[in-house]
Amino acid sequence: MSVLSPLMLLLLLLVPLLAAAYVWLLRRRRKYAVRYSSLSLIREALPRRARWRQHLPFALFLLGIAGLLAAAARPVALVEVPLSRTTIILALDVSRSMCATDVSPNRLAVAQEAALAFIEDQAEGTQMGLVAFADFAELVVPPTADREALQQAVANLTTALGTAIGSATLKAIDAIAEVNPDVAPSGVPLGGVETQNEPPEGYQPDIIVLLTDGANSRGPLPVDAAQQAADRGLRIYTIGFGTTNPGQMVCTQAQMGSSSFGGGFGGGFGGGGFRRFLRIDEETLQTVAEITGGEYYRAESAEQLVEVFLNLPAQIVLQEMAVEISVAFAAVGGVLATAGVALSLWWRRYP
Repeated sequence: MSVLSPLMLLLLLLVPLLAAAYVWLLRRRRKYAVRYSSLSLIREALPRRARWRQHLPFALFLLGIAGLLAAAARPVALVEVPLSRTTIILALDVSRSMCATDVSPNRLAVAQEAALAFIEDQAEGTQMGLVAFADFAELVVPPTADREALQQAVANLTTALGTAIGSATLKAIDAIAEVNPDVAPSGVPLGGVETQNEPPEGYQPDIIVLLTDGANSRGPLPVDAAQQAADRGLRIYTIGFGTTNPGQMVCTQAQMGSSSFGGGFGGGFGGGGFRRFLRIDEETLQTVAEITGGEYYRAESAEQLVEVFLNLPAQIVLQEMAVEISVAFAAVGGVLATAGVALSLWWRRYP
């Protein structure tokens, strides 16, 4: 802890002076009392209270004065706070397999609820963006601190065919590059890009959270896209969502959007080569997380998914900031001084 006005600390010398004056007055009072020949007068003059009750009010008052004087020096403390330019990009899979009902009511509805809880859990002012991906990836909401816009976008997600995990990663990189000058857009050779600051411990303060229930079916390979993120110091936290038995797929009309498939469709999943894209490619998701310094999570239920989202790192990079705490010193000093005066008046009334 340090102070902004160190010269004001000299005022603390008043504290021992007041203590010395208090002791002097007590001794002077005793000397004055012995001059009386009447024992009754001496008993009347001497305090009838216990010794600690006699001195406690002044001790509290003295501590309060010390707190107020310390506040005048404007003390500051170093605290760790999230880096102000942290950006989180949510990349959510909206492929048609997210209509699977192995997680009630279906995977997409549960993923939406978990994402909404994650958004609500972030510190005030945290920038977040939303990327939705199916057959292609789209930046639905650029990085913003507007929670209402993010929540509305998440609630209005619709499904389509395909799972473009690699494209979603590149789109998330580009979204971060728009707000962080130290991150180059995807596809740009890093040798010709000058950054303003080196990422702390090799990482930028920004992260990508990618949720999918399947495997990449089109677009760039996820591992290649992850390497671009790693080269830029961006960490990716991947989430594999769903059980090994997807069962029936049923989407609401809202989740189907403008699709011509209608309000829902039943039955199991098809066979052949297509079926492999409907299983979570855990090996790839783990590799993506490892390459970028992130972490892979597995969730098979609504409760597990909400827990995963809420356990994601909320404070990615911390920085030390000097925060003035003179108000706290003044408040404590005022309370102690007031308590000392109040006790003195109360106990003098009822010895």
